[in-house]
Amino acid sequence: MAAAGDGVARDAGLEELLREDLRSERGLTETPMFGGLAWLLRGNLLCGARQDGMLLRLGRDRDGWALALPDIAPMRMGARRMQGWVRVGPAAYGDDALRRRLLDAALDFVRALPGK
Repeated sequence: MAAAGDGVARDAGLEELLREDLRSERGLTETPMFGGLAWLLRGNLLCGARQDGMLLRLGRDRDGWALALPDIAPMRMGARRMQGWVRVGPAAYGDDALRRRLLDAALDFVRALPGK
């Protein structure tokens, strides 16, 4: 579903799923980024929602397990692969238990980073 705002189509349904999943997390902020919305934990990027999927920060060399699952691929910015980031498609993020597992892994990684 598209939402107006920054001129780029967004996925309001995915945004709501992430808001609900992250509602009890302290230190979280939401900001327009990546042509969608991004969530930052204490100033560090955690995840994002775009029309083409969920972006998730798992950390360098900590994403292999997720990349082995269907509908999860490395995140790319143009031709460049973003190490430690994955793009999660609707078949994967639509599975509540898998989405929670992915978010928990991202939260574990980002919580260990110093705040900005």
